[in-house]
Amino acid sequence: MAFRRRTKSYPLFSQEFVIHNHADIVFFLVLCVLIGLMFEVTAKIAFLCILPQYNVSVPTADSETVNYHYGPKDLATILFYILITIILHAVVQEYILDKISKRLHLSKVKHSKFNESGQLVVFHLSSVAWCLYVVATEGYLSNPRSLWEDYPHVYLSLGSALPLHLSKSPGAVPGHTKNSLISSFQVKFFYLGQLAYWLHALPELYFQKVRKEEIPRQLQYICLYLLHIAGAYLLNLSRLGLILLLLQYSTEALFHMARLFYFADENNERLFNAWAAVFGVTRLFIFTLAVLTIGFGLARVENQVFDPEKGNFNTLPCRLGMLLLVCVAQAWLMWRFIHSQLRHWREYWKEQSAKRRVSAVPRLPARLLKREPGFHENGVVKTENGTSSRTKKLKSP
Repeated sequence: MAFRRRTKSYPLFSQEFVIHNHADIVFFLVLCVLIGLMFEVTAKIAFLCILPQYNVSVPTADSETVNYHYGPKDLATILFYILITIILHAVVQEYILDKISKRLHLSKVKHSKFNESGQLVVFHLSSVAWCLYVVATEGYLSNPRSLWEDYPHVYLSLGSALPLHLSKSPGAVPGHTKNSLISSFQVKFFYLGQLAYWLHALPELYFQKVRKEEIPRQLQYICLYLLHIAGAYLLNLSRLGLILLLLQYSTEALFHMARLFYFADENNERLFNAWAAVFGVTRLFIFTLAVLTIGFGLARVENQVFDPEKGNFNTLPCRLGMLLLVCVAQAWLMWRFIHSQLRHWREYWKEQSAKRRVSAVPRLPARLLKREPGFHENGVVKTENGTSSRTKKLKSP
């Protein structure tokens, strides 16, 4: 299955060959992992790549509860889903964005931004829907205190607090109920998917031939997302991270939708105004929620001991570091937003003042040209009988 139509052939394993066929190469690697499920020798490795690891079965009075924590084996799972994300990226680019951009006839700069916004709109909308489902099923919205209560959160740190014969269970546990598996599986799988997407964005800068001027800007927000998502995952702040990502992704989806509508019609800027109003409110909500959870909620939890083995990072220096990271990131985003809005307003008022100057300049009345009787022939005015109207000089005798 070919994701890109090749107009000409390239030398095997050359740079252009890899760029134009990277989706096919990645699909072959994924297919090899899936085929590995069929054989007993390679099935363990294949399951390591496909399924989240470090699941722990906890027997209860009615049934069993399955929870997850993190470990180095998660890197294999993230690597596999990076390959999956590269394939999905190529499918969206080939069958949706390329067909739309051909009809719009965009310039190279606008075409690059259109592809970027198109990919991010698909990702942000799907992540918002996924995050809403996880937050609703886990009950974080109905009980805000669950963001800091019972820290460290069980699904990431329960394995170290259980007996040895339960904590060493790396695979699926027979006899568990479906509901107990989904309640903790979906949270870990969400974070693995998020890390896989933002890590896949790094090689996509090479595959998509992003302009050198655009690479620093894209690297900034890619690294910011990776830092915050990995921090929430490793520091067992997954519940707070889900709510913050829901707010952030909703705002970013609106911004990239506004850019897509602007590329289709440059007079359509209503969504930009809506995004500008939502952006500041989102920064305020994220800042308030982070201070409420980390500054006040975790500070009142009784268990305030630095214990990485149990996933407990609830100490004053750690809390200050987390708050500093969130606050600096939000302040930097707000400063960039204000700077861009002021620049946009200055450009707008310059255009308006230039239009007013042009309209205020008085127009000079056109001078009336006195037409001489007769008709013009070769630039000379002729009278009715065909003779020239000019006076002829008389020759002296």
